[in-house]
Amino acid sequence: MTPLLPEPDLPSGAELLAEGRALARTWTLGPSAFLRHVGAASEYGFKLAQMAKSRVMQHAQIGFRDPGKSRRAYAEIWESCAAQGVTVDRYGLCLDWSMALPRARRAKAERGTGMILPGIEDFTRLTEAAPVAAHFGDFVLGFPAAVENTQAALAAGSTAIGNLGQYFTFRIPGHDDDIEATAQTVRALGLIAAQPVPILVQSNLDDGFAAQFTDLASCLGMVLLERHIVTGLIGPPVGHCYGHHFSDPLSRLAFQRALAQVGAAPGTMIYGNTTAYRGRPAANFASLSNYLLVDAAGQIGQPTGHAINAVPVTENERIPEIEEVVEAQLFAGRMAELAPGWLALIDPAPVDAMAARIVAGGQAFAGAALAGLARLGVDTACPFQLLLALRRMGARRLESHYGAGRPDPEAPGGRLPIAPATILSELAEMADHALKGHPESPALRGLRVMVATSDVHEHGKMLVEEVLRRLGVTVLDGGVSTDPAVLAERVRRDRPDAVAISTYNGIALRYFHALGAAGIEVPVLIGGRLNQIPEGSNSSLPVDVGADLAQAGALVCRTAADLAPALQSLTRSAG
Repeated sequence: MTPLLPEPDLPSGAELLAEGRALARTWTLGPSAFLRHVGAASEYGFKLAQMAKSRVMQHAQIGFRDPGKSRRAYAEIWESCAAQGVTVDRYGLCLDWSMALPRARRAKAERGTGMILPGIEDFTRLTEAAPVAAHFGDFVLGFPAAVENTQAALAAGSTAIGNLGQYFTFRIPGHDDDIEATAQTVRALGLIAAQPVPILVQSNLDDGFAAQFTDLASCLGMVLLERHIVTGLIGPPVGHCYGHHFSDPLSRLAFQRALAQVGAAPGTMIYGNTTAYRGRPAANFASLSNYLLVDAAGQIGQPTGHAINAVPVTENERIPEIEEVVEAQLFAGRMAELAPGWLALIDPAPVDAMAARIVAGGQAFAGAALAGLARLGVDTACPFQLLLALRRMGARRLESHYGAGRPDPEAPGGRLPIAPATILSELAEMADHALKGHPESPALRGLRVMVATSDVHEHGKMLVEEVLRRLGVTVLDGGVSTDPAVLAERVRRDRPDAVAISTYNGIALRYFHALGAAGIEVPVLIGGRLNQIPEGSNSSLPVDVGADLAQAGALVCRTAADLAPALQSLTRSAG
């Protein structure tokens, strides 16, 4: 028994793995259009072959609520791009968060905007729609339905299954049994390990702790820790994805080089730097070009097998349509053609220097974390215990305790970063933009605002907190992915003057109504993706519910710049 794992009779990692491996007698890899088309046994082998040729692979994200539309997208994107000489190699399939729960419990779950595949045949119909590698990432590993979703993904011929990064940070509203989620994940990893060909266990660093770390060395340290668990203790290869929050070209390329140096290849994909999408589509094309050029050049110069990912320029406004995904992929194909001409202009010295710092710091972080957890009584040879202990410790404590930088209580992560994560400068820049024309107001100094998120996307919360602090407001922590009942209890306990909610996709109005039902009576400011799929609709696209929120009594803040006026209106009303 340890402070992190106080429960008696926790499951045994070895027994869970054995149970998962036993499932491989009846659950094994099925055929797929992709494997037949490329003549490979798995995507792992295919990636190695493409790396040897320095070929830039391409990745697209799809997953509409309507299963028929998802199948149509699967075929149309590949066919349209192929007709223009561009090959889309793999799809990231965006399952709905309700898919994280077993089928028997899914009907009562809160639904988001993603794809719902009720049965194994639905997985298979999707992967057979075009010869593109199926990457079942979101809401498979890391959740109560990990085993049954892994079984379905394997039967559909998928050889890249994730998303282990979500295990550490994502919570499904109303379902937060971390022991169950961990046990099912370890069983699923046992099933993956027992397959006759290598199955890539995918982990998106930006969905995990990397989104909260202040040091890129800590991010690489998590790569090493996850590889210790998945490959070292269990067996299958692990492929990492990164990119959401790597906005600086130097650090983006240096991190790719660091991955190459520690042998973290083949990777899955480099995600688009979506936090840089802040304006209209025309302006977002500049951000798209900025990261695609770096990513393509990196794969040509020192391949790590990561496919580049062109995120449609409308993604910051709504779920992109099929033709917009096609346009983005064609854009990426042309950028990959142009990238070799830029290689001679890249000075390798600063890239290599930063990569070296990231590698040294990452290795120090991983070693210190394993040693520190062992001192706390965690069995670091048991995948169940190690996963659960890391999840419970959380990113902030891990970095503060074991980060490679020099301790500094004034630094955001408790240490001076060796290679600062760009999220810190991004948040500062976004806060500067939001507060133009809104200087600190003496009238706001007495306000106490509790900030929370309706889902797992923490960056919106971090931005809101930064803006409020600059306005002189006292910030109270309402948590991430906080259930309305839990948030209501925190409001009753801490008695804030207002609550600020950052929400993402598909649940804004339902969440606000649930807050009222839970007894929250203080003013509620809500911002982010203010949309929702209408009740009873099978449409893939949510509709804007900003006006409905305002009518229901919410203080709608469509951007961070709306926070100051909304709070000032509160103080005037109170006065």
